[in-house]
Amino acid sequence: MSDDIMLYQEQDHVGVITLNRPQAMNSLNYDLYMQLEDCVRQSKARALVLTSNGRAFCAGDDVKQILGSTKPAPAEQEIRREAAGGLTPLADALLYTDIPIIAAVNGPAVGWGMELALMADIRVASENAKFGELFVVRGLCCDAPGLGRLAQLVGRERAAELLFTGEIISAEEALTMRLVSRVVPHEDLIDTAMELADKIAGNPPLAVQAIKAGLRRTLDPDWRDTGSWAMEQISALRKTEDSKEGVAAFLEKRQPVYVGR
Repeated sequence: MSDDIMLYQEQDHVGVITLNRPQAMNSLNYDLYMQLEDCVRQSKARALVLTSNGRAFCAGDDVKQILGSTKPAPAEQEIRREAAGGLTPLADALLYTDIPIIAAVNGPAVGWGMELALMADIRVASENAKFGELFVVRGLCCDAPGLGRLAQLVGRERAAELLFTGEIISAEEALTMRLVSRVVPHEDLIDTAMELADKIAGNPPLAVQAIKAGLRRTLDPDWRDTGSWAMEQISALRKTEDSKEGVAAFLEKRQPVYVGR
């Protein structure tokens, strides 16, 4: 296993991005956020497959480094956020690229890990995959993709249920509610995603890019406005007693006690 926290390989116009922090459930630290953003922005592939090594797709933010730390984000991260109009910079890269993205979800995708999957154009799930918008149990609001894309996929009522409860659902439940396009045996996941990516990459790239831009123009909200609002809410909520209790309870492996402050 490489020591790199993210791997990138491109062949026949298909790029494969692999999160590579299996010992941390592929949770996102600041370095990984920035490496993923740079990779998406710099890629010249005609299609991208996003997946992970290990048993998890992505467990969201690294709780110790990001949610459980009182240290401010690195200056470079803040500069990137300003350049993205307040939207999380990685979200800005993923939501505004014209390269089609397939998420090959190999295991749990929770918190910002589910946001990561939501920003793909197509989600192929292993039978081992699980999905959960866990922000509420950390005393937080979800990021822009959970607000703007989840309801597109599953409808407002089901999205509200997932967001308000923080419920974790199985791959089969995700398929039933159309959160994913298909569920396959775990050993077939990458082959299935690559087959789709190869079909897309084999089509005229300018036409594919125009179609993706058209879908964004027709269906998507103003991501930067929504993202800026979401980050204002998250920043304020992180200062509350309930948010601190949610993080502490997670780290101490106990049930949280919320007080509404």
